[in-house]
Amino acid sequence: MKNIFSKSVLLGVVALVSTSCNDSFLERTPTNDLNSQTFWNTTADLQSFCNGIYNAVSDNAGTDNYNFILGFTNNAYNGKTNSVIPIEAMSDNYATVDGSQTWASAIAAGLETIPSNYNSPLYGGWVWTALHRINTFMDNYDKVKVASTTEVTLKKGFFGEASLFRAWFYLDKVQKYGDVPLITHALTTDSPELYVGRTPRKDVMAQVLIDIDNACKNLPDAWPGNLPNRVTRGTALALKARICLYEGTYRKYHNLSDKADYESWLEEAVSAAEECMTLGYKIYDTGNPDKDYATLFTSDDLEGNPEMIMYRKYAKGLLMHRQCGYIINIRAGGTKDFADDFLCKEPDGTALPTGLSLTFDDSTPEKTFANRDPRMAQTFLKPGDQASILNTNMGSKSFPRLGDMGSWPSATGYHLIKYYILEQDKKGYGNETHDAPIIRYAEVLLSLAEAKAELGTLEQTDLDKTINVLRDRVDMPHMTLNPPMDPKYADLGISSDLVEIRRERRVELSFENLRYQDLMRWAQGDKLKERVLGIRFEDSDYDNERYIQRDTEGKITGRVYKPGDPAAAAPVYTYEVDGKHYVDVYAGTNYAAEKRVFNPKKDYLRPIPTAVRSKNPELGQNPEW
Repeated sequence: MKNIFSKSVLLGVVALVSTSCNDSFLERTPTNDLNSQTFWNTTADLQSFCNGIYNAVSDNAGTDNYNFILGFTNNAYNGKTNSVIPIEAMSDNYATVDGSQTWASAIAAGLETIPSNYNSPLYGGWVWTALHRINTFMDNYDKVKVASTTEVTLKKGFFGEASLFRAWFYLDKVQKYGDVPLITHALTTDSPELYVGRTPRKDVMAQVLIDIDNACKNLPDAWPGNLPNRVTRGTALALKARICLYEGTYRKYHNLSDKADYESWLEEAVSAAEECMTLGYKIYDTGNPDKDYATLFTSDDLEGNPEMIMYRKYAKGLLMHRQCGYIINIRAGGTKDFADDFLCKEPDGTALPTGLSLTFDDSTPEKTFANRDPRMAQTFLKPGDQASILNTNMGSKSFPRLGDMGSWPSATGYHLIKYYILEQDKKGYGNETHDAPIIRYAEVLLSLAEAKAELGTLEQTDLDKTINVLRDRVDMPHMTLNPPMDPKYADLGISSDLVEIRRERRVELSFENLRYQDLMRWAQGDKLKERVLGIRFEDSDYDNERYIQRDTEGKITGRVYKPGDPAAAAPVYTYEVDGKHYVDVYAGTNYAAEKRVFNPKKDYLRPIPTAVRSKNPELGQNPEW
């Protein structure tokens, strides 16, 4: 059922990687791959080569590979970190003023510039190494002749692996660039495809559907001999649901096709999700609503967790990371816009958005967390819970920490704790080993609910087996059809059912490398140009003792300063909303509200790097870049 990325797979491909093309074949000279008479003879050869594909498509803790299957980072401050946390700052969930993550802030603010090279900045990486490896496999795997039932299953399974990763690769490329070169065989130095133009995204996605269907048909539910650490049919079905939901909604909201066209993609998403739901995955739920959600992201070992469809394994001395140290040290935090989307528990036993709630009160950090969806306190640090993190004794002051209060500050006041484990943090830089979820069963349930809502076929029974299963885990009231419309989203032109399903997706799947592309497929890029706010912070709070650090003699050693104070290194700006004041995260920076833009003709796609276009002018450039 489950499958993981583990170092036991990655260690086995070092020799293979050294003999295959290590550069992007569309901007550097490709080399010959393993195609001699001494290779491509046995299923062991197929397994060995596929191991290299796993390595090629996944991040390697701080390297510059810029691949699309993200885990945890081992190099949080290199400015090009490829992991699930900094990439969230491209969205409206997270904000960072840390200098190492300016690339994410720039993209969110609509201020990205065209990169000069293929691998800079991170999200503009025009890197094709993984595809070259995948296509080399596709060109050669059928040379292996098999006889036994086990060997037939293995050969089909390895073909399914390569098909899955090619589908995932091209999904990522289309999301970033739209039209891209469609290459389905390995190139050599004289291949004419090195200098062709781009294939229309519609044709590329048609190939993606072919590939993911091949993966679903050929991957086993479980590998012969319990072959560990490999993708399965469950992975393929979950990924197919993601792909088809993305494409169906992107075509709908960007007006790229007629109704029948986008509906066919959504129907494929429904079919894939429903089939995946028959395979035995379950939502992790031990009956502890204040802990179970957090446990998914704070477990040293995810083996045996019934919700994990795919996760990455870390192990001491083999593959380690520094995710916890990064989370709590970086000057970043959740946004008010995201925090406000956690529902409130009402006295009558219902759940309502903050804009309709009778219980919501954000006058203090403590009250902000009161009577809220328990996932809020398992995503952001609830004041009073700081014993669970390092550096808790700062003059006995509680969290949140802002401005110049000293170590462990937040840019917003909403300190991220999803993925944080105290004992892992204590291990120090590059020594953490807890596992990273990649695909969870929760996403499959959310994909089914959203696809059915988009198709107009959603029923209460669908909600009860999807959204409400997730709410049961955290003891939240059930969603019913036609809930009250949240005034925050009343102008979107969608049903209240879709509003609530999208909210559930945002809350459940935050910081899992999905939110930015959700905004893009829904054509909601305008949200990124809105002013980015944090916790409530009134003028009186500048002198509030909770935001002043003192030593044992009572001398002030750190505090929140007003803008203009000569002692301030990081002054806290505020902005008024309906008579209340909130931290204005980017005020005084290059990404302030007055400078933020979103051009819908331009910013739904990334720019193609200058060096790439210089080598192949036929690629052209995306609109208005």
